[in-house]
Amino acid sequence: MKCPVCNSFDSRVLDSRPTPDGTSIKRRRECPTCGKRFTTYEVIDTVPIAVVKRGGRREFFDKHKLALGIERACQKRPVDSVAIAASIEAELQNSIITEISSSDIGEMVLARLKEIDIISYIRFASVYREFKDIDSFTEEIKRLSRRQSKKTISEDKND
Repeated sequence: MKCPVCNSFDSRVLDSRPTPDGTSIKRRRECPTCGKRFTTYEVIDTVPIAVVKRGGRREFFDKHKLALGIERACQKRPVDSVAIAASIEAELQNSIITEISSSDIGEMVLARLKEIDIISYIRFASVYREFKDIDSFTEEIKRLSRRQSKKTISEDKND
């Protein structure tokens, strides 16, 4: 690792630990030539994933953009949008795909929100699924209500 002060190509690692989010490794280094200490971050080089938008346009997957969209839908709700975005990014990175549609990503978000917080799910679905009228919105709520009733009945049977 090149020293940022004297440009020497030799350095010694003093301390190494993972970052709090676990996506990189922080290393404290010291240059034996000039004695200066500096920090480096080591990250895994990943294959970029292209997202195909509804209009056919392509852009690179951006975890922060996804987290921001989830955050807007889940405002004042007990949902960790960054964790959801990170789990989707990890799932995409662990798969062998290099291209995914934005609608598939939306379905991944909805699946996670349905398990975490039903109100956030409805908020996100109302924007994502672009309900055209009150009837389509009401039908979605009825479907969720039936699913919730079945879930409650099965939990009662297990107790």
